[in-house]
Amino acid sequence: MDGLRVVPTWRHGREQLCVCLPDGGNLAWYDREAARVSLLNDDRREDVLRALAPFLTGRVAVGPPPVPTRAELARLTLHPDDDLAPNRPGEALLVALERDPGPAHRLRPPRPDARRRALAAEQTTGSALDRLDGAGHHVLHSLPLPGGDRVHHLLIGPGGLFALHVLPARRQRVRVADPLVALGRGAPFPLLRRVRADADRASYALTAQVRPVLVLVEPARVTVAAPPRSVRLLTDRDLPELAREGGTLKPADVEALHALARDRATWTRL
Repeated sequence: MDGLRVVPTWRHGREQLCVCLPDGGNLAWYDREAARVSLLNDDRREDVLRALAPFLTGRVAVGPPPVPTRAELARLTLHPDDDLAPNRPGEALLVALERDPGPAHRLRPPRPDARRRALAAEQTTGSALDRLDGAGHHVLHSLPLPGGDRVHHLLIGPGGLFALHVLPARRQRVRVADPLVALGRGAPFPLLRRVRADADRASYALTAQVRPVLVLVEPARVTVAAPPRSVRLLTDRDLPELAREGGTLKPADVEALHALARDRATWTRL
């Protein structure tokens, strides 16, 4: 097999298997979800299929890569530093914690770090949203806004665009009285104003309607005085509901908006 290697990698938000030459050059990749082997060199077809044989299941299409769409071509022109698609859930918090993990407490247990609670909540939400990716939906995480704010998660799919703001509420009672939100015995704060403002900024950046969503992660109980204006309230268990939305965007629109949203320059222009 001339030393061909099979290497797991990620392309377009999916895990794929790349078949590489000894010098690292790519010969082909296998997309399990699409059941397709895309060949860059048809002369090595048999070598590639032998290398992939332990991984192939069921009927698999084999041939040259599909012709890229306009949205894919736009994405391919992005510099890696400007492509936000690889962002992990809570990317900004992960970077902040790597730079400043907080003081070490040797004599007494450390106080809970609010950043770590927020990170865990964003990771829980991100994992649930990532399970929707690939079924006509795209998800982007931790999109930076000028001034230090972020869109925690952006879901793009047939049902439209949703900007999700995550609030960690593990085992706490949540009280909502638009625009105020209160956790446990804490004082209420006007969180819904920020949730709406972030969605409005995303709408301006993408020139498309972006609907605001507040995600409450693991709350003990939620009390809502009255349905908040324009903001959808969900718990982390309710997130699959967003995948059942439909009839707003065509597949080509979803791809085009995803290509636009993953470009860092889209958000720095705000």
